[in-house]
Amino acid sequence: MEKTTYHVAEMDCPSEERIIRLRMEAIAGVDTLVFDLTGRQLDVYHHGAREAVGRSLDTLALGAEEIGHEGDVQLPDGRRPSERHALTWALAINLALFAGESLAGLIAGSMGLVADSCDMLADAAVYALSLAAVGTSALRKTRLAAMSGYLQLVLALLGVAEVARRFVWEQAPPDVLTMVVVSCVALAGNAATLVLLRGTDRKEIHIQASWIFTSNDIKVNVLVIAAAAGVGLSGSRVPDLVVGAVIFLIVASGARRILRLARGSAA
Repeated sequence: MEKTTYHVAEMDCPSEERIIRLRMEAIAGVDTLVFDLTGRQLDVYHHGAREAVGRSLDTLALGAEEIGHEGDVQLPDGRRPSERHALTWALAINLALFAGESLAGLIAGSMGLVADSCDMLADAAVYALSLAAVGTSALRKTRLAAMSGYLQLVLALLGVAEVARRFVWEQAPPDVLTMVVVSCVALAGNAATLVLLRGTDRKEIHIQASWIFTSNDIKVNVLVIAAAAGVGLSGSRVPDLVVGAVIFLIVASGARRILRLARGSAA
């Protein structure tokens, strides 16, 4: 058994992990993959497939560079949490936050809250489609990844269109108190999740995925709170609309990345 280690410069979220996994599964001789998203590192345990692995990673255009190789190594400890259990847990959290924020956003008239809820739904869609892909073929996994990308893109485009409509048509500013309270609740929920994740083995890929998604969600929560402050100080709906547009663009960027990787995996 050999181990080849790669630094993958653009591997910083679960989307890249899934696409790389799909591509590696198709290579004869590849046995086990160990991902470190925070360190952007990939360990490939294989039997004589070193060149094929390198060529395959190159086609994904993720900036993969071989940084180490060892021969005659042992496989890592295989005792890992259930993939399905981890994905289900993350899905439940994102769906709960989506439901609460979307309802509050509609009641308060806040595009920031609605956009934040769509960001949660986009994360939930990725987890749900990943659950559907567990144990299926590489082709089905690639198609499901593409579906999640298209779903996120549609959500983002609809959101941007609604923000543009609200810029044109005069509407009252959103309710600042609701924006602050709901965002603080979401922020507290995401912070509590990070505290829980600190007690787990963060080398596990799905724990890393949850950590990255939750950390990004906290940044979005802070953006919405900042928008609420802007609305309160100015009496204008513009800060809420600007932040809503920014969040929808973040969702669109994630969709673009997933679709690009899905196309690369299918190539």
